[in-house]
Amino acid sequence: MSPSTLRIATRKSALALWQAEHVAGLLRRRYPKLKVELVPMTTRGDEIQDRSLASLGGKGLFLKELEVAMLEGRADLAVHSLKDVPAHLDAEFTLAAILPRADAADAFVSNHFQTLAELPGGARVGTSSLRRRAQVRGLRPDVEVLDLRGNVGTRLAKLDAGNYDAIVLACAGLQRLGLAARIRSRLLAPAWLPAPGQAAIAIEASQADSRVMSLLAALDDADTRLTVSAERALNRALGGSCSIPIGAWCTHENDTLHLQGLVGDPESGRVLRAEVSMDAGHADELGQRVADLLLAQGAGAMLGT
Repeated sequence: MSPSTLRIATRKSALALWQAEHVAGLLRRRYPKLKVELVPMTTRGDEIQDRSLASLGGKGLFLKELEVAMLEGRADLAVHSLKDVPAHLDAEFTLAAILPRADAADAFVSNHFQTLAELPGGARVGTSSLRRRAQVRGLRPDVEVLDLRGNVGTRLAKLDAGNYDAIVLACAGLQRLGLAARIRSRLLAPAWLPAPGQAAIAIEASQADSRVMSLLAALDDADTRLTVSAERALNRALGGSCSIPIGAWCTHENDTLHLQGLVGDPESGRVLRAEVSMDAGHADELGQRVADLLLAQGAGAMLGT
């Protein structure tokens, strides 16, 4: 490989390819002499569509093949949706850059109803996320929540085929794919919390590759890294899995971080909440503090810890 080439490992879904090409474009503009290539791959999480992510071990299934490609020298970096990145990475890897966060809200998508509140009793709501399932059940215990797997296009096709009355997706994914018109309403804090790191694009690389680490440093957004670090610290303190029902939303204003967190029961719809503000230099401590408040309310039993 030429030293002037960078190879980006990515999943093959339309959204993953959009994100990888977005990173490639940023690198090409910043380093005009750099050649950037995409290395699309299929992960185990993409291949298995008939079971929930939680039953398969969580969203870390979307990373492993990409990490193997880096270890074997077939790729130099990998691009992920940060919400899919486990709280703990293998020691060889680090998040070399986190891009500015897009719209972090979840989207209520329906062909017949404008909001979650408008759904009639018994309506069928599709989601693959335990966090979303818990919040839907908490707000609307009278609707039926059904599992929904597949990429964005597949999920929308299932909605359009009449398999569901509404589905919940990420606003950022729909917007990046030119599908913002499908968003009927945005599900917002404090009533509804997104996943830790939702709507941020993360670039993973080997800590030992100083060349790649140096090139990627210029893409890192300090404010986004700060807020998502608090959210990921909360997730890590509560078990570190992408497959457990945790919501988190951190804002940064006047050198203060404000973190809201929740743990939900996807079966009963019971939701525990906590929030704390702290100086911006203490993102990890803030995440731990909110986690402690949730654990004091009984979150450990809900998470099976």
